[in-house]
Amino acid sequence: MTASGPLAGVRVIDLTTVVLGPYATQMLGDLGADVIKVEAPDGDNCRWIGPSRNKGMGSYFAMLNRNKRSVVLDLKRPVARDALLRMVDTADVFMHNMRLGAVERLGLGYAALSARNSRLVYACASGFRKGSSKQEHPAFDDLIQGMSGLAVLNAAPDGAPRYVPSVVVDKLTGQMLASMVGMALFHRERTGQGQEVHVPMLETTLAFLLVEHMWGMVLNQPELGMGYPRMLTPHRRPYATQDGYISVIAVSDAHWRRLFEAMGRAALINDPRFATIAARSDNVDALYGVLTEGMRERTTAEWLKILAALDIPCGPANTLPDLLDDAYLKETTFFRPMQHPLDGDVTITAFPARFSASPPSVRRLWPALGEHTEEVLREIGCSDEAISEIVRR
Repeated sequence: MTASGPLAGVRVIDLTTVVLGPYATQMLGDLGADVIKVEAPDGDNCRWIGPSRNKGMGSYFAMLNRNKRSVVLDLKRPVARDALLRMVDTADVFMHNMRLGAVERLGLGYAALSARNSRLVYACASGFRKGSSKQEHPAFDDLIQGMSGLAVLNAAPDGAPRYVPSVVVDKLTGQMLASMVGMALFHRERTGQGQEVHVPMLETTLAFLLVEHMWGMVLNQPELGMGYPRMLTPHRRPYATQDGYISVIAVSDAHWRRLFEAMGRAALINDPRFATIAARSDNVDALYGVLTEGMRERTTAEWLKILAALDIPCGPANTLPDLLDDAYLKETTFFRPMQHPLDGDVTITAFPARFSASPPSVRRLWPALGEHTEEVLREIGCSDEAISEIVRR
């Protein structure tokens, strides 16, 4: 299938593993890039996680590695390292999420690769800022959730910190990394110059979390505290109805006026605690307590009908299996059936963004380990002898 998307014609050499990097490079692949996934002989660890029909093709790996070609190289061997450097000569982007010292010891740092290819965008992510005292510290999603304060923000009712049940740090940082690659490619189109891009997990997560939670510290007023009260009230959650749960959010004065009326509490819009946005923010526990009580008075279906007619944002609190039957997601074909050459009938999720002139595309599904080794090595001009040596090992 011919590549479409704004990155069609861009070649990415992908040395990333697990979630953060593969999530970023899959985005680049969906947007049209030719992503060559370079794996060690035992493959990306995520190959072995989740249900599978074929060895090394777990569902977790599948959700992170479409639109990629897999090449197996043992980079400790000179012939394999030489092949990788040949790939770099043909590449627009080189990406890794190894420790920075380790990649330098392999001779694959930015200085070495940009000397071969001055137009190369060299992109990497690690736990902490490059050049800092923590540069070489190991980091994974759970660790950064804890260090960033996210686990405490997501505390259980007893106050114990809890990790968010998603690898949210890895995916957030992966999105940032893919976005910054796009910015660097734009810079290169204007100047002809490649560059190094580094994204730290901790600072990326903090920049995301503290938008609302810096609060009083934006003004250097610690007495006002940190943390947006609306986010921290225990009443901010899907509300119990007579037969289930519903998600409701009211923001404007008009929203709250209509919502109070629907709950039979119209007079509350004149209550000084609830009459303005600022007052509602200061009294959010009491406000959401009213909402908690009001939602219990009808069924979920009744409330959805009433609130939709009033143009108040609302929706069901879906379980994961509910998503597969969601009418809206069926309308937008978010879950898409496809045929994998090895795994047969599979379902993937659609790329969320739309481009009117250069639409994203899924051209190939997740690769078997080393499936494209010979194909790619021939493209970069490796000899039959070199290919035989690399494949045999």
